[in-house]
Amino acid sequence: MDRIQIRGLEVFAWHGVGLEEKEKGQPFILDVDMECNLKKAGQTDALGDTINYALVVEEITRVMREKSYDLIERAAARVAEAVLQMDDRIWRVRVLLKKPEAPIQAKFDYVAVEITRERKDF
Repeated sequence: MDRIQIRGLEVFAWHGVGLEEKEKGQPFILDVDMECNLKKAGQTDALGDTINYALVVEEITRVMREKSYDLIERAAARVAEAVLQMDDRIWRVRVLLKKPEAPIQAKFDYVAVEITRERKDF
């Protein structure tokens, strides 16, 4: 199966259980894989025959900023749902949502959740 990938998308948002996280916000970094059939786009070279990843980035950003969630698990699930709803040609989406500034008293690169959802899940 073919895949469109978005890597390292940084979105500033307000997710977390702590009051400071909800008030000040922080950066989140997303990697998103969309499984779809790209055969026709490869033959026609037409934007209409593929998934417009610029529009996907806009939708991910909108979802991440529209509401504050306590858990990044919920934010990742909402991103996956929204991406699947954008285009019937996307049949599976994987979302890796990283929280590099999580309020943890330790040295780390990031904490993250990774979820995979399929169209049949909805």
